Amino acid sequence: MSESTAKQPARRGRIFPEQTLPPQELARRKAEREVFHQRCRAIFERVHPEYIEKNYGWYIAVEPDSGDYFIDEDIEVASQKAREKHPNAVHCMFCLNETGATGTI
Repeated sequence: MSESTAKQPARRGRIFPEQTLPPQELARRKAEREVFHQRCRAIFERVHPEYIEKNYGWYIAVEPDSGDYFIDEDIEVASQKAREKHPNAVHCMFCLNETGATGTI
């Protein structure tokens, strides 16, 4: 094995520091996500009492701009229904239960 006599400089910080977002941009994006989630949550809260009894544990994909929602027993199928109807829109997924949470901790 050959030894290298040249000492490599220590790498510190980010690999691509030019791609670091400023704190204002990060805060703006976070605020946009929260507003989006609140709009989706309002639609979920409005419609979930109607479906929770007969479809408990199913999934609901909400598209807030149109107010459309798509329900299915399988999370992937509900998401696919939303993408078929609104291919360029972002949707939010909820579970038809007391909290709307889709996963487990």
